[in-house]
Amino acid sequence: MSFQAYLDTIEKKTGKTPRQLLDEARARGFDGPDVVAGDVIAWLADDYGLGRGHAMALVHVIKKGPKIDPKHVGSGGTHNDESDTLWLDGIATKP
Repeated sequence: MSFQAYLDTIEKKTGKTPRQLLDEARARGFDGPDVVAGDVIAWLADDYGLGRGHAMALVHVIKKGPKIDPKHVGSGGTHNDESDTLWLDGIATKP
């Protein structure tokens, strides 16, 4: 599953865009490169019923922002994405 597909599924399951969840993460103090993944995973599991894989996609965005390694773009691999920048503003607003 691509990183973007993980984020899209998170939106479908929670009803919140990735950007809204990032805002919520910041409000909880789960922001920046020093965030502990386990804390974010526990929050997303407790509040939204998300599993580890989906939570880790959001952890990536919290720690590193919406850019992903270009090696995943058009790779045909497990995390194959169409762009090196993840869309955070919701499925309905994708260009």
